[in-house]
Amino acid sequence: MARLFGTDGVRGRANGEILTASLALDLAVSAARVLAAHGDAADFSTRHDSARPLAVVGRDPRISGEFLTAAVIAGLASAGCDVIDLGVLPTPGVAHLTGALDADLGVVVSASHNPMPDNGIKFLQRGGVKLDDALEDEIEARLGQEWDRPTGADVGRITLRPTAVEEYASHLAATLTRPLAGLTVVVDCAQGAASVSGPLALANAGVRVIAIHNQPTGLDINAECGSTHPESLQKAVLEHGADAGFAFDGDADRCLAVDAEGNLVDGDQIMGILALALQESGELTADTLVATVMSNLGLVRSMTAAGVVVKQAAVGDRYVLEEMRRGGFVLGGEQSGHIILSRYATTGDGTLTALHVLERMAATGRSLAELAAVVPRFPQVLVNVAGVDKSRTDDPELLAAIAAEEAVLGETGRVLLRPSGTEALVRVMVEAPTADEADAVAGRLAGVVRERLAL
Repeated sequence: MARLFGTDGVRGRANGEILTASLALDLAVSAARVLAAHGDAADFSTRHDSARPLAVVGRDPRISGEFLTAAVIAGLASAGCDVIDLGVLPTPGVAHLTGALDADLGVVVSASHNPMPDNGIKFLQRGGVKLDDALEDEIEARLGQEWDRPTGADVGRITLRPTAVEEYASHLAATLTRPLAGLTVVVDCAQGAASVSGPLALANAGVRVIAIHNQPTGLDINAECGSTHPESLQKAVLEHGADAGFAFDGDADRCLAVDAEGNLVDGDQIMGILALALQESGELTADTLVATVMSNLGLVRSMTAAGVVVKQAAVGDRYVLEEMRRGGFVLGGEQSGHIILSRYATTGDGTLTALHVLERMAATGRSLAELAAVVPRFPQVLVNVAGVDKSRTDDPELLAAIAAEEAVLGETGRVLLRPSGTEALVRVMVEAPTADEADAVAGRLAGVVRERLAL
């Protein structure tokens, strides 16, 4: 049987074959039992009002999150956890409050940038850090096991936290060292979890905010908006003459930017901006930035020229964070816009990223376009090949085809092929000196993938 957890929790079509209310309840029970096995009542009672562990739960606005969150909360409380329901809150907001409230467990019900019919469940351990593979495997192994259910006064209590959004937004604004008055910014909230907290945090910092796609119905999250569809943000920045724009995804753990001319600024360029700012202030630990294997060669070469070492982790912000923690590094992220500023957050945070890019603009007096120009982008093509067996990417003929293309590209480009951690497809990424060459190589390799990995 395939592993239930992917690169970012358990994800799938809500109420479909896998991600049901029953599974949500069972996962929550199993997580609570694992938590209890790794803790003790004396520790819980020292830090909380009871000898029970404490969990916090938040979600994005999609409608399936309502029944899945109810199931998660029921499972946690039935297994003896006290639960604080945070309501609709970005993933980084749940992570922040997991730490700020000294909770033993955090749970986020969200499918991030995925379409509305999907959803997901991801767990955070004490301090707001995503679980490692071993803990996820332990949770999965306990599913369906017999257990002694608590009764009477030993079951958990459930409370609401109506101030969660304001607490999180205040935390974000407090990370800045200067006000951002005078800047006009368009924010695309993706009809998602940051529809309230994102504009609020920016306004608290002194920004004039123009919010779009910030009235979620539960049916329209990520629909032609947000970081996966920045076109409307680009148009709005030009229409309002804004200094910049930022697009979040559904759970707001990532963001992409748009400069005043309407040009897209991706996660690699954002990392370059923030890395140089931290290097200049002497805060970039070991002059090192943690990126992923998907980051553009332009980032690697520009940072190397500036004296910044780029370490490349596996794709997924959890793996970026693991590398950051191993080396004590303060900045890492992904081209997709997951940026981790570990002095202030334990996961990617779109609103936090936007605030610190704006702070760099305010500190230097330079436009976003000028700041982003430090990271030139090599032409990069990404082809998603669906309908194939993503477990067989070690096929000898496929590997030989990749090696042949890499030999031709040499040091002027690269090829990366990897199975998606969240979807049923294989990604083929190619960088080359020209867009036409990248297109041609990617097309040839995608054809080999379809031929060799056909179901």
